[in-house]
Amino acid sequence: MRAVVHTRYGPPEVLEVREVEKPAPVGDQVLIRVHAATVHTGDCEIRRFQIMPFFWIPLRLLWGVRQPRGTKILGQEVSGVVQAVGENVSRFKPGDEVIATTGMGMAGYSEFVCLPEKRAMARKPSNVSFAEAAVIPVAGQNALHFLREADIQPGQQVLIYGSSGSIGTLAVQLAKHMGAAVTAVCSTGKIELVRSLGADHIVDYTREDFSEQGRVYDVVFDTIGKSAFSKTMRVIKEGGAYIQANPSVADMLRGPLAARRQNKRVILSFAGNSSDDLAYLTGLVERGDLKLIVDRTYPLEEAVEAHRYADEGHKRGNIVLTTVADAG
Repeated sequence: MRAVVHTRYGPPEVLEVREVEKPAPVGDQVLIRVHAATVHTGDCEIRRFQIMPFFWIPLRLLWGVRQPRGTKILGQEVSGVVQAVGENVSRFKPGDEVIATTGMGMAGYSEFVCLPEKRAMARKPSNVSFAEAAVIPVAGQNALHFLREADIQPGQQVLIYGSSGSIGTLAVQLAKHMGAAVTAVCSTGKIELVRSLGADHIVDYTREDFSEQGRVYDVVFDTIGKSAFSKTMRVIKEGGAYIQANPSVADMLRGPLAARRQNKRVILSFAGNSSDDLAYLTGLVERGDLKLIVDRTYPLEEAVEAHRYADEGHKRGNIVLTTVADAG
Protein backbone atom coordinates (compact mmCIF):
# COMPACT_ATOMS: atom_id res chain seq x y z
CA MET A 1 0.00 0.00 0.00
CA ARG A 2 1.03 3.63 -0.42
CA ALA A 3 1.90 5.74 2.61
CA VAL A 4 3.59 9.06 3.36
CA VAL A 5 6.69 8.29 5.41
CA HIS A 6 9.59 10.21 6.88
CA THR A 7 12.92 8.78 8.01
CA ARG A 8 14.35 12.02 9.41
CA TYR A 9 13.08 15.16 11.14
CA GLY A 10 12.93 18.41 9.25
CA PRO A 11 11.00 20.53 6.71
CA PRO A 12 8.10 19.24 4.59
CA GLU A 13 10.58 17.85 2.05
CA VAL A 14 11.46 14.97 4.41
CA LEU A 15 8.07 13.44 3.55
CA GLU A 16 7.86 10.94 0.70
CA VAL A 17 5.35 8.44 -0.65
CA ARG A 18 6.50 4.84 -0.45
CA GLU A 19 5.10 1.35 -0.77
CA VAL A 20 4.84 -0.22 2.70
CA GLU A 21 3.36 -3.44 3.99
CA LYS A 22 -0.42 -3.46 4.32
CA PRO A 23 -1.53 -4.28 7.88
CA ALA A 24 -3.85 -7.20 8.67
CA PRO A 25 -6.41 -7.16 11.51
CA VAL A 26 -6.26 -9.72 14.31
CA GLY A 27 -8.18 -10.04 17.56
CA ASP A 28 -9.95 -6.76 18.31
CA GLN A 29 -8.51 -4.82 15.38
CA VAL A 30 -10.36 -3.05 12.57
CA LEU A 31 -8.76 -2.57 9.14
CA ILE A 32 -9.85 0.73 7.60
CA ARG A 33 -9.45 1.67 3.95
CA VAL A 34 -8.49 5.30 4.52
CA HIS A 35 -10.24 7.87 2.33
CA ALA A 36 -9.03 11.00 4.11
CA ALA A 37 -6.67 12.10 6.90
CA THR A 38 -6.04 15.57 8.30
CA VAL A 39 -2.80 17.54 8.35
CA HIS A 40 -2.69 18.84 11.92
CA THR A 41 -0.32 21.33 13.50
CA GLY A 42 0.72 18.43 15.72
CA ASP A 43 1.76 16.40 12.67
CA CYS A 44 3.97 19.26 11.52
CA GLU A 45 5.50 19.66 14.98
CA ILE A 46 6.43 15.98 15.12
CA ARG A 47 7.72 16.06 11.54
CA ARG A 48 10.22 18.77 12.41
CA PHE A 49 10.29 17.75 16.09
CA GLN A 50 9.66 21.16 17.55
CA ILE A 51 7.92 19.90 20.67
CA MET A 52 7.38 21.74 23.94
CA PRO A 53 10.11 20.73 26.44
CA PHE A 54 7.61 19.02 28.74
CA PHE A 55 6.95 16.35 26.09
CA TRP A 56 10.35 16.36 24.38
CA ILE A 57 11.95 13.42 26.19
CA PRO A 58 8.98 10.99 26.16
CA LEU A 59 8.21 11.66 22.51
CA ARG A 60 11.86 11.34 21.50
CA LEU A 61 11.96 7.98 23.25
CA LEU A 62 8.77 6.94 21.46
CA TRP A 63 9.61 8.22 17.98
CA GLY A 64 13.41 8.14 17.92
CA VAL A 65 16.12 10.38 19.34
CA ARG A 66 18.19 11.54 16.36
CA GLN A 67 15.80 10.42 13.66
CA PRO A 68 12.46 8.62 13.50
CA ARG A 69 12.82 5.00 14.57
CA GLY A 70 12.03 2.86 11.54
CA THR A 71 9.63 4.17 8.91
CA LYS A 72 7.25 6.63 10.52
CA ILE A 73 3.83 7.57 9.14
CA LEU A 74 2.08 10.68 10.46
CA GLY A 75 -1.67 11.20 10.70
CA GLN A 76 -3.76 11.43 13.89
CA GLU A 77 -7.28 10.99 12.52
CA VAL A 78 -8.92 9.32 9.55
CA SER A 79 -12.17 8.62 7.80
CA GLY A 80 -12.74 5.60 5.62
CA VAL A 81 -14.44 2.27 5.10
CA VAL A 82 -13.95 -0.87 7.18
CA GLN A 83 -12.39 -3.51 4.95
CA ALA A 84 -11.89 -6.34 7.42
CA VAL A 85 -12.13 -7.04 11.16
CA GLY A 86 -10.46 -9.34 13.65
CA GLU A 87 -12.29 -12.28 15.22
CA ASN A 88 -13.09 -10.38 18.44
CA VAL A 89 -14.61 -7.26 16.87
CA SER A 90 -18.30 -6.72 17.61
CA ARG A 91 -19.08 -3.04 16.87
CA PHE A 92 -18.07 -2.82 13.21
CA LYS A 93 -18.25 -4.90 10.07
CA PRO A 94 -16.79 -4.67 6.56
CA GLY A 95 -18.45 -1.89 4.59
CA ASP A 96 -19.08 0.41 7.55
CA GLU A 97 -18.07 4.02 6.95
CA VAL A 98 -16.15 5.24 10.01
CA ILE A 99 -14.06 8.00 11.57
CA ALA A 100 -11.31 7.30 14.09
CA THR A 101 -8.32 8.60 15.99
CA THR A 102 -5.09 6.70 15.40
CA GLY A 103 -3.35 7.42 18.73
CA MET A 104 0.37 8.00 19.24
CA GLY A 105 1.15 5.33 16.66
CA MET A 106 -0.40 7.68 14.08
CA ALA A 107 -0.19 6.06 10.57
CA GLY A 108 -3.14 7.97 9.10
CA TYR A 109 -1.24 9.12 5.99
CA SER A 110 -1.71 5.76 4.31
CA GLU A 111 -4.16 3.79 2.23
CA PHE A 112 -4.95 1.41 5.08
CA VAL A 113 -4.71 1.63 8.86
CA CYS A 114 -5.32 -1.05 11.46
CA LEU A 115 -6.74 0.10 14.82
CA PRO A 116 -8.10 -1.55 17.97
CA GLU A 117 -11.89 -1.46 18.15
CA LYS A 118 -11.61 0.22 21.58
CA ARG A 119 -9.86 3.21 19.99
CA ALA A 120 -12.11 6.26 19.58
CA MET A 121 -14.08 5.19 16.51
CA ALA A 122 -17.59 5.94 15.31
CA ARG A 123 -19.69 5.72 12.21
CA LYS A 124 -19.18 8.53 9.72
CA PRO A 125 -21.99 11.09 9.44
CA SER A 126 -23.95 10.25 6.30
CA ASN A 127 -24.46 13.87 5.22
CA VAL A 128 -20.81 14.91 4.77
CA SER A 129 -17.89 13.80 2.63
CA PHE A 130 -15.01 11.66 3.87
CA ALA A 131 -12.76 14.74 3.73
CA GLU A 132 -15.14 16.69 5.97
CA ALA A 133 -15.70 13.77 8.34
CA ALA A 134 -11.96 13.31 8.87
CA VAL A 135 -11.74 16.61 10.77
CA ILE A 136 -14.03 15.49 13.60
CA PRO A 137 -12.02 13.09 15.81
CA VAL A 138 -9.07 15.10 17.16
CA ALA A 139 -10.23 18.72 16.92
CA GLY A 140 -13.79 17.81 17.82
CA GLN A 141 -12.84 15.82 20.90
CA ASN A 142 -10.46 18.54 22.07
CA ALA A 143 -13.01 21.33 21.65
CA LEU A 144 -15.71 19.30 23.39
CA HIS A 145 -13.40 18.16 26.21
CA PHE A 146 -12.17 21.63 27.14
CA LEU A 147 -15.59 23.28 26.98
CA ARG A 148 -17.04 20.56 29.19
CA GLU A 149 -14.14 20.99 31.62
CA ALA A 150 -15.03 24.67 31.83
CA ASP A 151 -18.67 23.72 32.50
CA ILE A 152 -20.10 26.20 30.02
CA GLN A 153 -23.55 27.45 31.05
CA PRO A 154 -26.25 29.21 29.01
CA GLY A 155 -25.74 32.96 28.93
CA GLN A 156 -22.06 32.90 29.82
CA GLN A 157 -19.56 35.06 27.95
CA VAL A 158 -16.95 32.86 26.21
CA LEU A 159 -13.99 34.11 24.17
CA ILE A 160 -12.35 31.75 21.66
CA TYR A 161 -8.79 32.72 20.72
CA GLY A 162 -7.70 31.07 17.47
CA SER A 163 -11.32 30.77 16.36
CA SER A 164 -10.56 30.03 12.69
CA GLY A 165 -8.37 26.95 13.25
CA SER A 166 -9.24 23.27 13.46
CA ILE A 167 -10.19 23.33 17.16
CA GLY A 168 -11.41 26.93 17.08
CA THR A 169 -14.01 26.54 14.33
CA LEU A 170 -15.61 23.69 16.26
CA ALA A 171 -15.22 25.38 19.66
CA VAL A 172 -17.16 28.45 18.47
CA GLN A 173 -20.05 26.26 17.38
CA LEU A 174 -20.02 23.98 20.42
CA ALA A 175 -19.95 26.93 22.82
CA LYS A 176 -22.95 28.42 20.99
CA HIS A 177 -24.69 25.03 21.14
CA MET A 178 -24.15 25.09 24.92
CA GLY A 179 -25.91 28.46 25.09
CA ALA A 180 -22.93 30.79 25.49
CA ALA A 181 -22.45 34.21 23.92
CA VAL A 182 -19.24 33.81 21.91
CA THR A 183 -16.55 36.36 21.14
CA ALA A 184 -14.18 35.08 18.47
CA VAL A 185 -10.63 36.33 17.96
CA CYS A 186 -9.20 36.00 14.45
CA SER A 187 -7.43 37.95 11.69
CA THR A 188 -9.13 40.27 9.20
CA GLY A 189 -9.37 37.77 6.36
CA LYS A 190 -11.17 35.19 8.50
CA ILE A 191 -13.89 37.37 9.98
CA GLU A 192 -16.62 36.23 7.58
CA LEU A 193 -15.80 32.57 8.18
CA VAL A 194 -16.03 32.97 11.94
CA ARG A 195 -19.21 35.02 11.67
CA SER A 196 -20.77 32.22 9.60
CA LEU A 197 -20.12 29.83 12.49
CA GLY A 198 -22.33 31.88 14.79
CA ALA A 199 -19.92 34.12 16.71
CA ASP A 200 -21.77 36.96 18.46
CA HIS A 201 -18.77 39.31 18.58
CA ILE A 202 -15.49 39.29 16.65
CA VAL A 203 -12.15 40.79 17.60
CA ASP A 204 -9.63 41.33 14.80
CA TYR A 205 -6.31 40.75 16.58
CA THR A 206 -4.41 42.61 13.85
CA ARG A 207 -6.20 45.81 14.89
CA GLU A 208 -7.05 45.45 18.57
CA ASP A 209 -6.18 43.50 21.71
CA PHE A 210 -9.14 41.73 23.30
CA SER A 211 -7.55 42.09 26.75
CA GLU A 212 -7.60 45.90 26.50
CA GLN A 213 -11.23 46.41 25.51
CA GLY A 214 -12.62 46.56 29.03
CA ARG A 215 -14.79 43.46 28.62
CA VAL A 216 -14.68 40.47 30.95
CA TYR A 217 -15.47 36.84 30.25
CA ASP A 218 -16.59 33.75 32.11
CA VAL A 219 -14.26 31.63 29.97
CA VAL A 220 -11.34 32.35 27.67
CA PHE A 221 -10.37 29.39 25.47
CA ASP A 222 -6.97 29.75 23.80
CA THR A 223 -6.89 27.01 21.16
CA ILE A 224 -3.41 27.81 19.81
CA GLY A 225 -1.30 28.94 22.77
CA LYS A 226 -0.71 32.55 21.75
CA SER A 227 -2.61 34.60 24.32
CA ALA A 228 -0.66 36.52 26.97
CA PHE A 229 -1.16 34.75 30.31
CA SER A 230 -1.18 37.69 32.73
CA LYS A 231 -3.24 40.00 30.51
CA THR A 232 -5.76 37.26 29.80
CA MET A 233 -6.21 36.37 33.47
CA ARG A 234 -7.19 39.98 34.13
CA VAL A 235 -10.23 39.80 31.83
CA ILE A 236 -11.63 36.59 33.30
CA LYS A 237 -14.34 36.93 35.92
CA GLU A 238 -13.80 35.63 39.43
CA GLY A 239 -14.69 31.96 39.39
CA GLY A 240 -14.17 31.84 35.63
CA ALA A 241 -11.83 29.68 33.59
CA TYR A 242 -8.82 30.10 31.30
CA ILE A 243 -8.51 27.14 28.93
CA GLN A 244 -5.15 26.53 27.28
CA ALA A 245 -5.16 23.80 24.63
CA ASN A 246 -1.48 24.32 23.78
CA PRO A 247 0.16 25.76 26.92
CA SER A 248 3.81 26.71 27.26
CA VAL A 249 5.85 25.11 30.03
CA ALA A 250 5.88 28.46 31.86
CA ASP A 251 2.08 28.64 31.77
CA MET A 252 1.81 25.03 32.96
CA LEU A 253 3.98 25.88 35.96
CA ARG A 254 2.43 29.21 36.93
CA GLY A 255 -1.16 28.39 36.00
CA PRO A 256 -2.19 26.49 39.17
CA LEU A 257 -0.61 29.08 41.49
CA ALA A 258 -2.17 32.02 39.67
CA ALA A 259 -5.54 30.26 39.70
CA ARG A 260 -5.47 29.82 43.47
CA ARG A 261 -4.50 33.43 44.07
CA GLN A 262 -7.19 34.85 41.80
CA ASN A 263 -10.01 32.34 42.37
CA LYS A 264 -10.00 31.43 38.71
CA ARG A 265 -9.46 28.09 37.05
CA VAL A 266 -6.65 27.37 34.59
CA ILE A 267 -7.56 24.30 32.56
CA LEU A 268 -4.59 22.50 31.04
CA SER A 269 -5.79 18.89 30.97
CA PHE A 270 -5.57 17.01 27.69
CA ALA A 271 -8.47 15.37 25.89
CA GLY A 272 -8.77 11.63 25.97
CA ASN A 273 -10.24 9.41 23.28
CA SER A 274 -13.89 8.44 23.54
CA SER A 275 -16.12 6.66 21.06
CA ASP A 276 -19.12 8.10 22.91
CA ASP A 277 -17.84 11.64 22.35
CA LEU A 278 -17.30 10.90 18.66
CA ALA A 279 -20.85 9.56 18.40
CA TYR A 280 -22.14 12.74 20.08
CA LEU A 281 -20.22 14.94 17.64
CA THR A 282 -21.35 12.96 14.58
CA GLY A 283 -24.93 13.34 15.81
CA LEU A 284 -24.52 17.12 15.88
CA VAL A 285 -23.13 17.02 12.34
CA GLU A 286 -26.01 14.89 11.06
CA ARG A 287 -28.56 17.27 12.62
CA GLY A 288 -26.87 20.24 10.97
CA ASP A 289 -25.74 21.73 14.28
CA LEU A 290 -22.03 21.49 13.51
CA LYS A 291 -20.31 22.66 10.33
CA LEU A 292 -17.01 21.06 9.32
CA ILE A 293 -14.55 23.47 7.73
CA VAL A 294 -12.03 22.19 5.18
CA ASP A 295 -9.70 24.82 3.77
CA ARG A 296 -7.80 22.71 1.23
CA THR A 297 -7.56 19.08 0.19
CA TYR A 298 -4.49 17.44 -1.34
CA PRO A 299 -3.98 13.96 -2.76
CA LEU A 300 -1.64 11.74 -0.75
CA GLU A 301 1.13 12.36 -3.29
CA GLU A 302 1.09 16.07 -2.47
CA ALA A 303 1.72 15.70 1.27
CA VAL A 304 4.80 17.94 1.00
CA GLU A 305 2.69 20.78 -0.43
CA ALA A 306 0.04 20.22 2.24
CA HIS A 307 2.65 20.51 4.99
CA ARG A 308 4.15 23.61 3.40
CA TYR A 309 0.76 25.26 3.51
CA ALA A 310 0.18 24.13 7.09
CA ASP A 311 3.56 25.58 8.13
CA GLU A 312 2.51 29.00 6.82
CA GLY A 313 0.01 29.20 9.68
CA HIS A 314 -2.80 30.78 7.66
CA LYS A 315 -5.21 27.89 7.20
CA ARG A 316 -8.94 28.24 7.76
CA GLY A 317 -10.23 25.21 9.59
CA ASN A 318 -8.54 22.08 8.33
CA ILE A 319 -6.18 20.69 5.71
CA VAL A 320 -6.95 17.20 4.44
CA LEU A 321 -5.04 14.51 2.55
CA THR A 322 -7.17 12.22 0.40
CA THR A 323 -6.32 8.76 -0.89
CA VAL A 324 -9.32 8.18 -3.19
CA ALA A 325 -10.97 10.41 -5.75
CA ASP A 326 -14.40 10.56 -4.04
CA ALA A 327 -13.11 11.55 -0.59
CA GLY A 328 -13.80 15.23 -1.07
